[in-house]
Amino acid sequence: MEHWNSTLGGGFMLMGILKDSRSPELLWATLAVLYMLALTNNGLLLLLITVDARLHVPMYLLLGQLSLMDLLFTSVVTPKALVDFFRRENSISFGGCALQMFLALTLGGAEDLLLAFMAYDRYVAICHPLNYMVLMSTRVCWLMVGMSWILATLNALGHTLYTMHFPFCMSRKISHLLCEIPPLLKLVCAEASKYELIVYVTGVTFLLLPLSVIVTSYALILFTVLHMPSNEGRQKALVTCSSHLTVVGMFYGAATFMYVLPSSLHSPKQDNIISVFYTIVTPALNPLIYSLRNKEVIGALKRVLGKYRLQTYPNF
Repeated sequence: MEHWNSTLGGGFMLMGILKDSRSPELLWATLAVLYMLALTNNGLLLLLITVDARLHVPMYLLLGQLSLMDLLFTSVVTPKALVDFFRRENSISFGGCALQMFLALTLGGAEDLLLAFMAYDRYVAICHPLNYMVLMSTRVCWLMVGMSWILATLNALGHTLYTMHFPFCMSRKISHLLCEIPPLLKLVCAEASKYELIVYVTGVTFLLLPLSVIVTSYALILFTVLHMPSNEGRQKALVTCSSHLTVVGMFYGAATFMYVLPSSLHSPKQDNIISVFYTIVTPALNPLIYSLRNKEVIGALKRVLGKYRLQTYPNF
């Protein structure tokens, strides 16, 4: 079979979920609304955490980074998919595909690691409250954030360079919403089984190690919460942790399906649905999950709105 590479000036065709839908216009409108929700909710949460001094604590610093990652992650994928549908054009250049893959892997990997650090933060806050400001100092917090970004970037760079060095078949159609490793490897015209094994091992390591930290942290938290004498303290801890566990379940469930389960167990159509879930749906829902039942975030919103109203209408 003939093959081509970047030197020939070729590109790919992203055959995303909108192409396979029976009602593409309705699906497009739904994705557009979800994207606007993701932009608005994550942007507002970032603004509140930045301007309200009461939210300048480790938990909200990490939450702000999560919102930033979600905002960037969905922006790497969604605008192109929506605009391409309008233009009836679904091509992406070789370089554009490589860039999209690198950014998606970086942001997805960073969020994966950050969620584990957020679980550790909740463990320290609930199980070791007296040592919280020592174990979760601002310096430690920024170290966690830096590690998330750096490790994810290095992992993404290695995978992007190696994936894109393969010769690709003349069939340039990627049956996926974005450029990701599994669907791209299906177009490779060379032996890639060893690299597929490396992708699998990396996926297991990047997903299951942080997940084990999360499970261990919450097992210890649950044990501590059940022995709390105060009903109010128990309820507050459970509300905070349930929000985090909901986000963890959505993100890790989708990522595990995509990168850990063997490709024989899922079809391109299922992959498309899952990719929409973790690139569009989850970023739109995360800030709502964290803020709707969080009195501190709602209080910060009221203070910011009150301050704005006072500045705009000083006589009222």
